[in-house]
Amino acid sequence: MLCKSVLMMAADDVIEILVLRDSAGVRSWVDGGWGVDALIGGVGREHSDLDLVVSADDLELVRTVLADAGFSRVLRNWLPTALALADPSGREIDLHPVTSTLDGGGDQQQPEGDAFHYPPPVAGTIMGRKVRCVDVETQVLCHLGYEAR
Repeated sequence: MLCKSVLMMAADDVIEILVLRDSAGVRSWVDGGWGVDALIGGVGREHSDLDLVVSADDLELVRTVLADAGFSRVLRNWLPTALALADPSGREIDLHPVTSTLDGGGDQQQPEGDAFHYPPPVAGTIMGRKVRCVDVETQVLCHLGYEAR
């Protein structure tokens, strides 16, 4: 079971989820706060969620794998743009479905009908484990317009 702490997504929880993802053959990359932490190779702050960029083609498989791990409560269904799931302790996983692009990245459909392009993932580390994550420039772009916690 993935419940380790109420409302927080600890680094070992992230690794466990990534192992589940890998065992299902799903390719995704880490975004958001854990993506920033992966880029710096350490934990900058506590996180209640894990953001994953995932192929839209794998979305149902990811949902099944996560539901089996307890992440079955839908918090926000903004598909095809995003889907947020929670486990019984309140930890969240935000899925960002993308259509794969030739450069190795992906395009995320936006509510207005246009697309946001995620460049190909870059290397990062969480607890010494290599992970694929969103690049620095995209992280900065996605965090403009609101005050960081």
